[in-house]
Amino acid sequence: MPYPFQLGFQDATSPIMEELLHFHDHTLMIVFLVSSLVLYIISLMLTTKLTHTSTMDAQEVETIWTILPAIILILIALPSLRILYMMDEINNPSLTVKTMGHQWYWSYEYTDYEDLNFDSYMIPTQELKPGELRLLEVDNRVILPVEMTIRMLISSEDVLHSWTVPSLGLKTDAIPGRLNQTTLMGVRPGLYYGQCSEICGSNHSFMPIVLELVPLTYFEKWSVTML
Repeated sequence: MPYPFQLGFQDATSPIMEELLHFHDHTLMIVFLVSSLVLYIISLMLTTKLTHTSTMDAQEVETIWTILPAIILILIALPSLRILYMMDEINNPSLTVKTMGHQWYWSYEYTDYEDLNFDSYMIPTQELKPGELRLLEVDNRVILPVEMTIRMLISSEDVLHSWTVPSLGLKTDAIPGRLNQTTLMGVRPGLYYGQCSEICGSNHSFMPIVLELVPLTYFEKWSVTML
């Protein structure tokens, strides 16, 4: 969960999110160095009266400031493309879960189990128990096993939604008539919260997502009780 006045990302819970955090830090450092250099040059030009006209017309300088930005863009593009392809890979998922967006709640179907499906509604503020989070708790959590590759099939039955869990690095649009898919793998048990990230109507901010990642033995017991 994020905390008040947090400036960075939430702690990573999946390998993909860890890669995204590394890429963010890598790109931010490049941006910081470039911005510092430009700021230094601008301040130098504004505070000195010395001008070397022949330097400004030198072909070597033009070559450097053409090649250097190209190298910087390559240093940003290569890791970005690597992560993009990693996010698109589907590596023999152990479990498939289908989620449908509605106005304004989510419904889930465990396609590997014949009768395991349920709707997930936000708990109203007046019904919250002590310690529960306002606008984030749901009546039916999505229980998933840790350290297993899980495929999420995401669609919608009415308008555009977006199934998003920041700590897992997931954000996939739910589009009517189209079935999108993404994979997730949690590395540690816990509760992970998300919300619809597409403006889907008047109750857009009232359809949260709660994933509960548990050990496989607990997940098997839960699936038996739900069937």
